[in-house]
Amino acid sequence: KHKQTKPIKTSSNISNWLPSWCPTSPTQLKDAEEKMLKGKQKREKLSFSTHLHPNSSSLLPPRSQPRMPLVLLHGLGGGIGLWIQNLDALSSCGPVYALDLLGFGRSSRPQFSTDPEGAEEDFVSALEEWRQKVGLEEMVLLGHNLGGYLSAAYTLKYPNRSKNLLDETKFHLFGSKLRGNRTMNKSIKSCLNGMVMIWARFGAITSGHSPPSGPMLVKTIRSDFKQKYSAVFNDDTVSDYIYHLNAQTPSGETAFRNMTVPYGWAKRPMLERIDGVRADIPISFIYGSRSSIDSNSGYEVKKTRPDVIRGAGHYVYADQPEDFNHTVLRILAWTEQKSADN
Repeated sequence: KHKQTKPIKTSSNISNWLPSWCPTSPTQLKDAEEKMLKGKQKREKLSFSTHLHPNSSSLLPPRSQPRMPLVLLHGLGGGIGLWIQNLDALSSCGPVYALDLLGFGRSSRPQFSTDPEGAEEDFVSALEEWRQKVGLEEMVLLGHNLGGYLSAAYTLKYPNRSKNLLDETKFHLFGSKLRGNRTMNKSIKSCLNGMVMIWARFGAITSGHSPPSGPMLVKTIRSDFKQKYSAVFNDDTVSDYIYHLNAQTPSGETAFRNMTVPYGWAKRPMLERIDGVRADIPISFIYGSRSSIDSNSGYEVKKTRPDVIRGAGHYVYADQPEDFNHTVLRILAWTEQKSADN
């Protein structure tokens, strides 16, 4: 059973003057998230409490639709708000749960195990505790990036709870460093460096604090996110949300660092373990055709049916949301039909 552990401590000398130059707080993150999710009117109140956020809302479909619940797990440095372009479509014919992983977003930020296996277990145990509190017997897991890796880890440990596994994930989290060093080119390394925020890698991940220029840095370094969400926002809503997500105490980020080697290669590659997933659990990998992340790992998993979405990069759900939503719904419909046939 997952237990709440002590929060990561920071220097008392630093904490005394930190608020004067670090423009963030849990309240500001909450406000930024609410601004991201504004207009999502199909949320329903849930009466439970766990270490994961949200513990008070979920997106639910018309009650006549019985589809298997879909659980969305974000990637490194992400949060539930980044699914804003997918929530309505994916919840149109079945329940959708989007939550912040342990150590990220508005979820608890405990001190994880420093051991790679232990840190993975912390993530998985928190997800299982959440499932129990929500009361889901079975669910379909859809994870991006780190969320995809943890979806697979959860399915390995709790095969009776995972009905289908959809991974919109990074090759390096599934493959080994040795294999990756043979194939990783400069564009991939550039992509990986870009996905881990500058202040998170050299500031928050190492010291627990973000630089005072953080908000402006996000707008400058990751200006592409504003374009990805231009159909929804025409201001700095997304940049502000991403900043506040990553300017909090680096709990999950530190766990990620302990689970990986340089450039994010997993110390416990999922590709070497995924054959342990029960044979009757379908696995689908979703890649963008313009992604710099090598998709070979997906093709090496025999049970995988890779779906390539044209014109999308690494953030498929944000680059081409309509195509992504259609692909996911098609896979879910196939899963339901397969279950009915059995």
